Amino acid sequence: MHTYPLVFFLHVLAATVWTGGHLVLAFTVLPRALRARDPEVLLAFESGFERIGMPALLVQVVSGLWLAHTLVPDVAAWFTASNPPARLIACKLALLAITVLTALDARLRIIPRLSAQTLPALAHRVYLVTLVSVLFVLVGVSFRGGLLA
Repeated sequence: MHTYPLVFFLHVLAATVWTGGHLVLAFTVLPRALRARDPEVLLAFESGFERIGMPALLVQVVSGLWLAHTLVPDVAAWFTASNPPARLIACKLALLAITVLTALDARLRIIPRLSAQTLPALAHRVYLVTLVSVLFVLVGVSFRGGLLA
């Protein structure tokens, strides 16, 4: 069995979990928490989602790096505009940086003091990570001739 199809499948499956979970969070759970001004609604979802969402993100990162290296073996080329796959890889890495920085900001600054008053600040970060996760999918599809190809 070839490795590429398995790694690609795991990458897409993990992206489905990560992006789908954030869409559910952003469009169903978060509005309910904001209406009720109750952070517990959000925290209850997060505690369950983190058990599959964080491993899914890890699978995406590891498999994404492997797939990127398969497409463009010269890692230095990932940071140049030398060819379309390299540009898409750089875009994915930028989206990953935004995701990590936003998550760290939320985890270190907002969640420890989460209350009804700070819930809107967390909501902004949730919406940003959700948007970025959808952009990850858009860029990923572009490797196969999507909108950005």
